[in-house]
Amino acid sequence: MNLKTIIAIAGKPGLFKVVAQGNQSIIVESLIDKKRMAAHASNKISALEDISIYTDSEDVLMSEVYHKIFEKENGGACISHKASESELRAYLAEVLPNYDRDRVYISDIKKLFNWYNMLHAAEMLILMDEETEAESAEDDAPKKEKKAKVAAPSKVAAPKSAAPKTNTASSKAPAKKPTVQRKSS
Repeated sequence: MNLKTIIAIAGKPGLFKVVAQGNQSIIVESLIDKKRMAAHASNKISALEDISIYTDSEDVLMSEVYHKIFEKENGGACISHKASESELRAYLAEVLPNYDRDRVYISDIKKLFNWYNMLHAAEMLILMDEETEAESAEDDAPKKEKKAKVAAPSKVAAPKSAAPKTNTASSKAPAKKPTVQRKSS
């Protein structure tokens, strides 16, 4: 699973896809309603690729958990986040048997399944093998087109003078003449 461009913003419902970056903010698009907005540096932003689930041994990245759910469901949606706590915990135990039952709260499990279903509805859950094949197919098409085109010969520019160019204020703007005030007698 490739979750590089998917983020969660604290206080905002759902997930967002990063569309562009600005100087002080990023432009994101909601996966729910496809509306775009700016997310500023003051917002608490979490990238899904950086989120992991506590286990008894070492933490497991969310992308790996989503991969396991994807395989379990054969590419379909998972259990609803509105199911009972015991059903949600049992489902997670099937997918990730060694998750830490003390540190993984029910709210975390609900987010995990809710976000998975959002990504599934937005058709953003693609296995890495399928994704790399799709990218390579896209990359092959432009290469074939480029090979068919013949580049036109470029024009040769005349050599520039060897004199160094200076960037001073006097070279950019005309010099002002000093004004002289005369005394009246």
